[in-house]
Amino acid sequence: MKILLDTHAMLWLVTGHRRLSKKAKSIFLDGGNTLLLSAVSGFEIAVKYSLGKLELSEEPASFIQKRIQANAVTVLPLRMEHAGRLASLPFHHRDPFDRLLVAQAMIEQVPILSADRALSAYDIERVW
Repeated sequence: MKILLDTHAMLWLVTGHRRLSKKAKSIFLDGGNTLLLSAVSGFEIAVKYSLGKLELSEEPASFIQKRIQANAVTVLPLRMEHAGRLASLPFHHRDPFDRLLVAQAMIEQVPILSADRALSAYDIERVW
């Protein structure tokens, strides 16, 4: 199964965070799944790091790249088609990063691995 990782899900998965669900961990460890990490998550991590809202063991670029390689994660680029989908999304969620992830999940027709229940208001499958 292909599945899009929400930014917090990726961070929690690679750090073994206590809020990580058993289901999320099993999806992450199942080698038959294709894990997608959006370029949007890279932007979100970099922004939160630069604002002092996120602590990392190293600079965001190397932190993200090492975790992508170590965990066989596939990068999902942000395309104009994804950005264009935002125009018709209802404002169930105000966070621009999460809204872009929702748009990508819709366009790519993949579920999103996320603890954020607000995403369930959209016409996507949220797994946690």
